Amino acid sequence: MTDLPHFTPAAVAVTFVGAGPGAAAHLTLGAFRALQAADVVIHDRLVGAEVLALIPPHVTRIDVGKEGFGPSTTQSTINATLVAQAMTGARIVRLKGGDCGIFGRLDEEMDALEAAGLSFAILPGLTSAAVAAASIGQSLTKRGRNGALRIVTGHDMEGFAEQDWRGMARAGEVAAIYMGKKSSRFIQGRLMMHGADPATPVAIVENVSRPEQRIIAATLSTLPEAVAQVDGPAVLLYGLAPRRARAALSELKEATA
Repeated sequence: MTDLPHFTPAAVAVTFVGAGPGAAAHLTLGAFRALQAADVVIHDRLVGAEVLALIPPHVTRIDVGKEGFGPSTTQSTINATLVAQAMTGARIVRLKGGDCGIFGRLDEEMDALEAAGLSFAILPGLTSAAVAAASIGQSLTKRGRNGALRIVTGHDMEGFAEQDWRGMARAGEVAAIYMGKKSSRFIQGRLMMHGADPATPVAIVENVSRPEQRIIAATLSTLPEAVAQVDGPAVLLYGLAPRRARAALSELKEATA
């Protein structure tokens, strides 16, 4: 096999690595090589067990998990840990679930490293929205349906997050909503207030790519009740239905026409 080049600059103090949503199959080759070369891996709670199993036994692991509305390592503690470990001269990998730059607090950690005079590199990962859409047999964009894709959060530092609800409510719009379980009724209300069709499909993908992945087909009108069934982390794909569910809905409409 042809020897592929290394993707991680040797001189950097910290390599930020996107771990993908869970399954090892979604880890990039560069990310795998960074893990193999690491002395210390500082990882999030949502990094999949399959990915963690790829870390060599001699590598030090530090869990700095954060859980929405639950027990969490504070961001200031994570920043301090990252800087302290990097100051030792060890090869540090900061392993983040999904893609580092999508709702991953990447900027705060880069700022902390820069303030300490430490260098870094970034290896992006597959974000949950892309893998979730693949799991329901749909594309995130489609000619004639949507020429744009929104990736939004259900809550931010101020609470439930406000969005361009009028834009999202237009027919044919597609949005991947992260961290939207707690705010599902708020999201439903805001969208319907701005004219969204209650029959707009929403696919809920729980534990994306993991062995316990589960797909729930809902509509905007049934979203809060559907989300109530979900225990694990989930992505809400607003405007998309699982392919089999979409086909069944079309057959039902034809039968009753």
